[in-house]
Amino acid sequence: MCGIVGVVSNAPVNQLVYDALLLLQHRGQDAAGIVTLLDRKFFMHKAKGMVKDVFRTRNMRALPGSVGLGQVRYPTAGNAYSEEEAQPFYVNAPFGIVLVHNGNLTNAHALRAELFTTDHRHTNTESDSEVLLNVLANELERATRGVQLHTEQLFTAVKSMHKRLRGSYAVVSLISGQGLLAFRDPYGIRPLCLGRNAEGTVMVASESVALEGLGFKFERDIAPGEAVFIDMQGQVHAHQCAEAATLNPCIFEFVYLARPDSTMDGISVYQARLNLGETLAKRVVSTVPPSDIDVIIPIPESSRPSATQLAHLLGIPYREGFVKNRYVGRTFIMPGQGERKKSVRQKLNAIASEFKGRNVLLVDDSIVRGTTSREIVQMARDAGARKVYLASAAPPVRYPNVYGIDMPTKGELVAHDRTIEEIRALIGCDALIYQDVDAMKRAVMKAAPVAAGASKFAGFEASCFDGVYVTGDIDTDAINRMNNNRPRVEETEEDASRLALPNLN
Repeated sequence: MCGIVGVVSNAPVNQLVYDALLLLQHRGQDAAGIVTLLDRKFFMHKAKGMVKDVFRTRNMRALPGSVGLGQVRYPTAGNAYSEEEAQPFYVNAPFGIVLVHNGNLTNAHALRAELFTTDHRHTNTESDSEVLLNVLANELERATRGVQLHTEQLFTAVKSMHKRLRGSYAVVSLISGQGLLAFRDPYGIRPLCLGRNAEGTVMVASESVALEGLGFKFERDIAPGEAVFIDMQGQVHAHQCAEAATLNPCIFEFVYLARPDSTMDGISVYQARLNLGETLAKRVVSTVPPSDIDVIIPIPESSRPSATQLAHLLGIPYREGFVKNRYVGRTFIMPGQGERKKSVRQKLNAIASEFKGRNVLLVDDSIVRGTTSREIVQMARDAGARKVYLASAAPPVRYPNVYGIDMPTKGELVAHDRTIEEIRALIGCDALIYQDVDAMKRAVMKAAPVAAGASKFAGFEASCFDGVYVTGDIDTDAINRMNNNRPRVEETEEDASRLALPNLN
């Protein structure tokens, strides 16, 4: 999962792209990069780290041009320490292309071999995004052989790409002297939207918050399988390039990943989380009598809407019992269990007066490994809680995710092959309440406005909860192969860059 943005304007775009990346920083903090286009020349700066640290004044001055794109990276494949794998990626032929990608190709291994033996193209990193770029370059070269590049050839190339690529991909690319090309995989697993400001500048971005936060009017989501080309004059051309596109957005975006002030595929993330709290209330009542709960406390920060709604429906006081240090990142994708446990105490501090002598219900958005949950439950006990109950707004995470979220292997998932009682014992809480899978899907779908309706949705990509992989090409061998290509990291105490995603929700 990464954050991507592209801009076509009649004025310099370096500041716009930078500001958009700040608004998307919650989607990745491992690395950041920006490319701008002036005439036919690309100007690029990328490095490991947060946006504010990667770009200094001198870097921004070296990014001229009225067309640009950028990415904040959260690695799910390849080498997390490789500076070369920061995006954007560049190839010089045909035309000159740069690209940023959010998602994960499930057939990257086969494509890399195919590119070398059949297409005679070289990839220099382990990144699936470089594979994707070379597939695009190869298909553009084939589509324009003997003819000039027009939108027809661009869309032909994307059609051919959809036939070769498997997995999830939201893509923004710049073609030198031509314009900006954006497209989304045929299942719409990863989000991508389009907007425009009063000056006619056009922007595409992973989340609507990047548009609205910069004064752009959100126009629409890019549809699954659709390609959008914005030429150098800012004219938007769109075409459906997939033969059988269906909308199956990743439900984990609504549960945890996206900012609550974003809207994705017509669904308000905030409303979806309120709805999750509503359905969770029914599960809590069936497990713990409300009279046995003195206070409801969210585990910051994505769980707040669900916890608020839960407390309202049960008529139980809602309190903030944890104070978060915002300068420490999300913990569920830290490289080592030891580092993860250490970071929880750095990240959260309990307000003892909210726990002492009380039966508390802690609410989290989801439970992945369980390490963080166990530590937080112990923190509540240390602060004086009499009983500690734990409720998850999401169902048990039982399966790996292969579409761009660094979910661990089955063996690392606390819920895999364990009963709820076994998980409760491992975490150490007095009662453990999970959301129901079908109830979760209904709750998120309920947040879609009546005008949009549920008819456009084929369903949700919810594989980490239900084990159903919508692309149809995932089996045990494929998962094992992708696990072998998960980001390689070194578990050192100096490893600050792998603190993953800062919870800015």
